[in-house]
Amino acid sequence: MQKIRITKQFNFEMAHALKDYDGPCRNIHGHSYELFVTVIGEPITNSDSPKIGMLIDFGDLKRIVRNSIVDKLDHALLLNKNAPDNLISELKKGFANITLVDYQPTSENMLIDFAERLKKELPIHIKLHSMKLRETVTSFAEWYAFDNE
Repeated sequence: MQKIRITKQFNFEMAHALKDYDGPCRNIHGHSYELFVTVIGEPITNSDSPKIGMLIDFGDLKRIVRNSIVDKLDHALLLNKNAPDNLISELKKGFANITLVDYQPTSENMLIDFAERLKKELPIHIKLHSMKLRETVTSFAEWYAFDNE
C-alpha cells in the first residue's frame, strides 16, 4: 500500500510575550496564527468501513487538533510560567484566558509542544508528519518528524 499525506489548516488568535527578550516581542502582543498539520499513513482498505479510501476523515483530524491545541489557545494569552508572579496575578485580574507554559512561547517552542500533544492523540496507524505555524504573513516555523527521530 502507498503512503499518503493529508494536511488540515487551522486558524486561531493568540497573544504572547517573550520573557527577558531583548526586542519588542517582550511586550504582550497578538497574532492571527495559521497552523498546518500534516499526517501520513496508509488509506483504509477495509471494504466494510465507511471511511474506506481515507487516511483519516478530515473531520476527525479537525476534532483532534481543535481539542488538543486550538480550543485551548484561541483568544488566549500564552506566557512562560516563570514570568514574575505579581505580573501573572495582575493579568489574571483582567483576563480570563491565560495559559502558562514551561517554555519561552516562541513559534518554534509552540510547535514542539503541539507535536507532543498530537502524537498522543492520533490513531495508532497515523503518524504526525509535519506542522507549519505561520505567525505573520512573512514568518513561520516548521516541524518535521523526520528531523526529530
